[in-house]
Amino acid sequence: MFGLFKKDPIKQLEKEYSRLLEEAMALQRGGDIKGYAAKSAEAEAVMDRILEMRKDGKG
Repeated sequence: MFGLFKKDPIKQLEKEYSRLLEEAMALQRGGDIKGYAAKSAEAEAVMDRILEMRKDGKG
């Protein structure tokens, strides 16, 4: 019953992943390729965590 109000950690990570991809796109459009690569790497790390959590059945 008390788990009803807990936030889904995978949904939070998905939001973070989406935000990072949008930031990366903005950097790429601005010509900052190194910044784009860094943000893309961060986004991929978040996606790896999402996939790991789904595999483990958490969330």
